[in-house]
Amino acid sequence: MGIAKIQEKIQSLEALSDIVKGLKQKGETIVFTNGCFDIVHSGHIHTLSEAKDLGTKLIVGINSDSSVKKLKGDTRPIQNEDQRALTITAFSFVDYVVLFKDETPIKLIETLIPNILVKGGDYKIDEIVGADIVLKNGGKVEMIPFLKGFSTTNTIGKISSLK
Repeated sequence: MGIAKIQEKIQSLEALSDIVKGLKQKGETIVFTNGCFDIVHSGHIHTLSEAKDLGTKLIVGINSDSSVKKLKGDTRPIQNEDQRALTITAFSFVDYVVLFKDETPIKLIETLIPNILVKGGDYKIDEIVGADIVLKNGGKVEMIPFLKGFSTTNTIGKISSLK
């Protein structure tokens, strides 16, 4: 798969909304997850591949640069949003990527209404943004346990200590 084909996976919310409507009409199960994906590690790969196993199409929302700064501080992101989006689209189990500028993906979830909403880690269902929307529309919310020992923040700390 060439770079142009990979880049086709990156869609605007408006375009993705139309794509998702068509996929749902065909009976596809839409899985959605989101994150910053600043420095991709095995924990991210695990969560994304497990998420894909829950349905037929995996959509990944990626925080924009401004959104990451609000969430993680002025030293982040390490990689810009275009680089992060391209990295995530390179995985065969990711079908679509959409960038979002807000601190949460609520607008994406309200628009796409995925069949399954996935978060990694130790969230409680009432802490997951958009869980109420997905459940109200007959969908499911799944939590995939983190792989221990993998963290972007820890990786950045290790790199910083090499000075």
